[in-house]
Amino acid sequence: MVNNNTEPELLVEYVRDGLVEEEHYGYIVLSDKDRAFDFTGDTKNYPFYLRSCAKPLQASLIIDFGMDKFYDMAEDEIAICCASHAGEEIHVNTAMRLLKKIGLDESYLKCGLHKPLSKTEQTKMLISGIPENILHNNCSGKHIMMLGLCKMKNWDLKTYDNPEHPLQQAIKAKITELCRLTHEYPITKDGCGVPIMSMPLTNMLHGYLNLFCNPKYEKIKNAFLNYPYIIGGEDRTDTKIIENSDGIAAKVGAGGLCIVVNTRTEEAFVVKIADCDMKAREIVVLQVLKNLHWADIEFDNSIKTLHGDTVGEILITV
Repeated sequence: MVNNNTEPELLVEYVRDGLVEEEHYGYIVLSDKDRAFDFTGDTKNYPFYLRSCAKPLQASLIIDFGMDKFYDMAEDEIAICCASHAGEEIHVNTAMRLLKKIGLDESYLKCGLHKPLSKTEQTKMLISGIPENILHNNCSGKHIMMLGLCKMKNWDLKTYDNPEHPLQQAIKAKITELCRLTHEYPITKDGCGVPIMSMPLTNMLHGYLNLFCNPKYEKIKNAFLNYPYIIGGEDRTDTKIIENSDGIAAKVGAGGLCIVVNTRTEEAFVVKIADCDMKAREIVVLQVLKNLHWADIEFDNSIKTLHGDTVGEILITV
């Protein structure tokens, strides 16, 4: 059993003409390869679901099982397997290319349908009358990776999303190892239908540092650093960070999560926004990057009307 007696700290305030209109609370943890050493807010070791922050950890099996060599995967194809992509043409085309290499079609994917995350792509499709395709799903690359591993290992393709499937058991064991888990924590289904683990924030950081700072997984690190637009896309926080920094890998996850790794100093931090607000998550992450002198990425903290009049500001307390 877990007991949620956590103590989040105030991270963001929206102040409109002198009145506090919004408040966003959460947690920040900073870690090196040995230990977590700086905390904002106290999670009391409460576990949170990894959500899409699990993707690069899940993708470690590409290297462990030799999938990269088996299918002669290009770097952008490794990136799409780690991505929460915006469903733009570049993402769909990369996903389709990898799916064809594996020798399967979209009918095998079990990630479900949703509109592209990219507003520009949504508008283009609406004007052209094109319906969404399963490859527009932000998790389609991860599911293609899972199918590729199953085909390569001769595992059943129809039940790859089942928690008891050999693939999902292998992923669970690998994440347990990378994240240094010593306890069992709740597992649920992610939005795309596959199992997703939970763990304390410190264990998430262990996992990312053990992945991104290990020469064995250099292909995954390089996929992030060299193909940031594949990892996210239009208006995606992780893409903004990687594109405007040097040696910084980042990955967002639903539930207000973002994990950032400095591959040069071998340090990492995680931000968890308690109410899962995406804008609050982004501005806190960008401020922490600035505080650490890892990157200085500008953001507008003014609150404006539709006419462009400034009526307030967003205050960050970290």
